[in-house]
Amino acid sequence: MMDYAAQYGKRRARLAAQMQPGSVAVLPTAPEILRNGDSDYPYRHDSSFYYLTGFTEPESVLVLVAAHGDKPARAILFCREKNVEREIWDGYRHGPEAARTAFGFDDAYPISELDTHMARILANAPALYYAVASNAALDAQVTGWIKAVRAQGRTGTTAPDTVVNVLPLLDEMRLIKDADEQALMLRAGEISGGAHARAMRAAKPGMFEYELEAELLYAFRKHGAQFPAYTPIVASGPNACILHYNVNDRQMQDGDLVLIDAGCELDGYASDITRTFPVNGRFTDAQRTLYELVLAAQDAAFRAIAPGRPYSAFHEAALRVLVQGMLDLGLVDKTKYATVDDAIADKAHVPFYMHGTGHWLGMDVHDVGAYRDVTQADKPSRPLQEGMVVTVEPGIYVRPADGVPERFWHIGIRIEDDVVVTGDGYRLLTASAPKTVAEIEAIVGTTHG
Repeated sequence: MMDYAAQYGKRRARLAAQMQPGSVAVLPTAPEILRNGDSDYPYRHDSSFYYLTGFTEPESVLVLVAAHGDKPARAILFCREKNVEREIWDGYRHGPEAARTAFGFDDAYPISELDTHMARILANAPALYYAVASNAALDAQVTGWIKAVRAQGRTGTTAPDTVVNVLPLLDEMRLIKDADEQALMLRAGEISGGAHARAMRAAKPGMFEYELEAELLYAFRKHGAQFPAYTPIVASGPNACILHYNVNDRQMQDGDLVLIDAGCELDGYASDITRTFPVNGRFTDAQRTLYELVLAAQDAAFRAIAPGRPYSAFHEAALRVLVQGMLDLGLVDKTKYATVDDAIADKAHVPFYMHGTGHWLGMDVHDVGAYRDVTQADKPSRPLQEGMVVTVEPGIYVRPADGVPERFWHIGIRIEDDVVVTGDGYRLLTASAPKTVAEIEAIVGTTHG
């Protein structure tokens, strides 16, 4: 069994090793958010805080002190005090001492003592690392700590004279997933793929989009996922041409396609899958034609993924297939363009394909990390590395317009899978979601016999 406390401790050590000796990093978790009245939204921790601690309670702050001379690095947690009465209402609280032991911190104190301790911890620290300008309340708190240290100046103490944004360091760490993270993301992909299959089996004309959403949410929770990783999109008919549609209240009609973009979150890690299928279980000729085009574009993107290849390569590969198809099918006027490259340069595809072919995936569904190599003057697309996880999601969206063949109107298709970059290419994390025309037509509606 994995020693989680040791795993988080190694991550903290990696961050501390990148900091100036003797400097201090401060990372709070996410606040609780009021929904309405006296009801909060379901609580979800801050991703970077959790990445370094594994601690899921609100009102918590991690303070990391980098090694200096013969003084080793230290990790200090501030959290809620043990409170048996509140636990009757809200559930278990570790309290500082139990949290220190369970999660491997060097010290732990009540969150109410944070300001007092920070004036001591920051004394003579050369630099302070935190998420600069990301939270006005935290910025004000940091200002207060530094003033408190400076107020002690007559005793010979000094305040940090450098402030560093800690997030770029953490983003680069989180971008490469280790074996344990990859295993979690594979399991999240399996759960989400099974949920998509469940929705396909349940689908039939006359159902409402929210009924399929309910099938997804049931399957997520049934198999241990804590949350959906984002608000599910269940978009039928013309709604599939709205990229971020999530009202999910239309009644699905015979002959509609339905586009479902949904994934679960498991132990802090997201999955992200999109499938598009006919509600009645049979693609029309026009639907099949566009579906096979998008599937071919995704296959081309997969073949462009390997360590050392630019991140942009898989988008470019998918785009070339899509644009060639648009020219062949009359969506784009081929008399205007001598080559596919000319059509792409003129952005002729944008009315039908207006987004990128993927994004980083991890603890956040649109995960952290730079897409370009900012160390170079021209900021080229950064090379893919083993352990990066990306989504691959080509699509096509056809709205009614002059010159657009009417048989394709109101067809929106997206096919999205999650892959981890491996030493020799990639590994598919979401294979459990049916995808080929044959697989889809064999499963849709089978719950109803």
